[in-house]
Amino acid sequence: MSQQAVRGRRRAQSPSFADVDHAAGLRPRDASRRGRRAAERQSPVRQLAEIASVAGVGQKAGVALAATGLVLTVTVPTATGAIEAGAASKASQVVDTAILPEVTAPEDASVAFSRASVGSALNPDGQLQQMLTAESAKGVTPAQAQHSLGAPLDSMEKTSPFGYRVSPISGWAGEFHRGQDFAAQCGTAVKAAAGGTVTFAGWHPYGGGNRVVIDHGNGLETTYNHLSSFSVSVGQKVDRGALIALSGTTGASTGCHLHFEVMVNGDVVDPNGWL
Repeated sequence: MSQQAVRGRRRAQSPSFADVDHAAGLRPRDASRRGRRAAERQSPVRQLAEIASVAGVGQKAGVALAATGLVLTVTVPTATGAIEAGAASKASQVVDTAILPEVTAPEDASVAFSRASVGSALNPDGQLQQMLTAESAKGVTPAQAQHSLGAPLDSMEKTSPFGYRVSPISGWAGEFHRGQDFAAQCGTAVKAAAGGTVTFAGWHPYGGGNRVVIDHGNGLETTYNHLSSFSVSVGQKVDRGALIALSGTTGASTGCHLHFEVMVNGDVVDPNGWL
């Protein structure tokens, strides 16, 4: 019996599961998928989520996006401190971690502060009182005294200075001038150079005419002389800059002006060292 050639098409064999898995792993779309997954694992948002999950459920994270690029700043509050992370546009990593130290103290601990007063550039009277409380006016240095008193007039035009001079009344060259004179028309407002208590308000029998004396404490006093009138009385408390009198030419005076004195423990000193 002769052999006949069997003609026909071979049936295609199904690929094995191993071949399918191998082929699937080589597909281009799977390669891009792996790249996306890797990027997700490295993304700033995913890192922040992982930090938040480690820190605890319900904790809050603040995320700030800068207009010039993705910049993340995250604060995760915990019982012991805070975690701060910063990330740039394509790369992100934690840049700083600060653990705040725990501060404890006994329940019966007490903290005491002792200070006479507090002064600042906005509270010149507080500064003056603090300086005078620390030591008497006599112990105040020139640097401390400078600018500690305010101006008794709005316009401080100096005329006759403190010290020896020729008397404008007698013409004697050896007269000691106990204060600083300032030009002021009669009726000009005279103000307290600092806060204090009025200890004298009346007529001065030794040439001062109408005179007001204010005690600022610890040996420091100021006097205002040749006044046309005054509006304060002995024992009255006055504040720095308060209106106390009007300038004049009473007493031993040749014209309207203010004679201003500064006394330390009863002795006159140059007022310019305190103004």
